[in-house]
Amino acid sequence: MHRALPSLLAVIVATIAAQAADQNIGVGAKPVSGAEVIIDGSRAMLDAKWTYWQGPRFASSLPIKWKIVDDPVDKGKTVVMTDDPVAAGGKYGTADIVTKKPYRDFRLHIEFLVMNPRGNSGVYLQNRYEIQIMEGDKTKHGMGAVINETESPYHAFAGLGKWNSYDLVFRAARFKDGQRVEKAMVSMYFNGQKVHQNVQINQVWGGANSGVDGGNNKGQGITDTPQGLKLQCEGHDVRYRNAWIKELEIKDANTDF
Repeated sequence: MHRALPSLLAVIVATIAAQAADQNIGVGAKPVSGAEVIIDGSRAMLDAKWTYWQGPRFASSLPIKWKIVDDPVDKGKTVVMTDDPVAAGGKYGTADIVTKKPYRDFRLHIEFLVMNPRGNSGVYLQNRYEIQIMEGDKTKHGMGAVINETESPYHAFAGLGKWNSYDLVFRAARFKDGQRVEKAMVSMYFNGQKVHQNVQINQVWGGANSGVDGGNNKGQGITDTPQGLKLQCEGHDVRYRNAWIKELEIKDANTDF
């Protein structure tokens, strides 16, 4: 019986460690050490750390027209809502917001809530590669997909009116003598479930109005520049909260957690 105690203790220690690790993944996850909070639900942080992406279709003007609204789930808190009149009717690229700070390799946590059926937005890594938010779409263009690169892990979606989380590690494309020699790569948890592991991203989809390099060689002309994290506005009520990012230096082509 006494010999079993060390094994039991090891299990308890391992369980506690796993629970501690899980606190940094999933809805409500707290920032990892060294991370920068980029959305806390306040107007002050929205204006301080974000601006509009002035792409070819840009049609809005500062200050950012997105709203600070009440959290529909956790009362007493506020969140950021994708709302700008110029994007009505799904006019993407007209009022997207992007962090003022550019990033290369990073760990990201972001939470989103879709209020209405077919609600549409998107999280753009380096303002190039979209992780889709699209209620009701289970295709390669759908919820949680590395857009047009993977299948949608729709099974992990919590549903309308509920908070969801993306946790991911991203490694930027690598270049030599001005030529891309390694593609961008991402791994991701969706609401605590691992749904993408070391996915290589081939190109920017959606054309020049979608993101940086979208108009270069039909989205395949990726350039060697860090870019900001972008959130898409398409005239839908999608809300964001609790977003934080940590810069990394990922030497090897491996983004697995």
